[in-house]
Amino acid sequence: MQKKVAVFTGTRAEYGLLYWLLHDINADSELQLQLLVTGSHLSPEFGNTYQQIIADGFDINEKIEILLSSDSNVGTVKSMGLAMIGLADSLSRLQPDVMILLGDRFEALAAAQTAMLMKIPVLHLHGGEITEGATDDAIRHAITKLSYLHATSTEAYRQRVIQLGESPERVKNVGAIGLDHLARTRLLSKAQLAEALAFKLDQPYFVVTYHPVTLAEEPPLASFNALLSALDQFKQYQIILTYPNADEGGRQIIERLISYAAEQPDRVLAVSSLGQLRYLSAVKHAAAVIGNSSSGIIEVPAFKVPTVNVGTRQQGRLAAPSVKHCRMDTSDIAACIEQAVSDAIPVGDNPYGQGNASAKIIYMIKQLQFNPVKHFFDLPGAKL
Repeated sequence: MQKKVAVFTGTRAEYGLLYWLLHDINADSELQLQLLVTGSHLSPEFGNTYQQIIADGFDINEKIEILLSSDSNVGTVKSMGLAMIGLADSLSRLQPDVMILLGDRFEALAAAQTAMLMKIPVLHLHGGEITEGATDDAIRHAITKLSYLHATSTEAYRQRVIQLGESPERVKNVGAIGLDHLARTRLLSKAQLAEALAFKLDQPYFVVTYHPVTLAEEPPLASFNALLSALDQFKQYQIILTYPNADEGGRQIIERLISYAAEQPDRVLAVSSLGQLRYLSAVKHAAAVIGNSSSGIIEVPAFKVPTVNVGTRQQGRLAAPSVKHCRMDTSDIAACIEQAVSDAIPVGDNPYGQGNASAKIIYMIKQLQFNPVKHFFDLPGAKL
């Protein structure tokens, strides 16, 4: 009998990371893929990215509408409530044997809570990581405690999940799932990318993504404007500017990035969603990747492209030498960009694996024998 594997996705970035795992589950005769799509995927404002999922050949089993027309923490909490209501119905219909969640967003927390209460084991990807500048940090650790299996991106993060009381035999270091694209996705040439974007890439360019910082003192609009002011000091570079996540303050950033691109139509391209192929192709040919996305820390170094990581959102996350951290300050951002484009940042090795995570995760699914009673694992020598 096939194992029914529910995979949950609420954002374009998360789906892009999950692509090859979805492909491999779908192709495996012992597994049945069940795809649950929610969040910004279903929002016209954020590009209706569920359409890309369908275009990639996947069947969507459940669409769960949760986003409110709101830009506040109250709206986020209400969206979580809607997510749990919708997911309860969806999971009751699908009856999966396991559900896969990636990362640390509020949608994933709602899914983890729902699955745990319905006695559906959760396999969590990218647990044990640290991002001190965002509420994602607490959410990620909460999902860890609600999950049954854990596929971490580094050995250090595996040890942290165990430190949180998870039994070592249920925690595996598989590497970062997004790196599977490096070995398996045929990327676009720069000319093909320009054609796909309908944007003339005739100068060196930056890929820029800035998400609202939900915990530290980084006012979304003021911080984004500081970043734009730094970019204005590099007029010889074009900019591919992608939309932020659907977090508190995100809509302010979207309005500003649209106006910024309109002011410089030959230099700046604003894109609601690049999709994984165009995004990774853009990274491959970029002079630098700038912003505060986890992709700049995890995937970009594998391309030997420098990252300028701004502000506190990713504070605490393991990073390759090619990642340069800077304060949320125009002059400091500009100085880091100058270092990046002058080859002053060393490349080094990426600590997040070799791009073969999908096969390891599928092995974990097939070996799963679920017991809803989890015993807290105490570290040797712990005084209780």
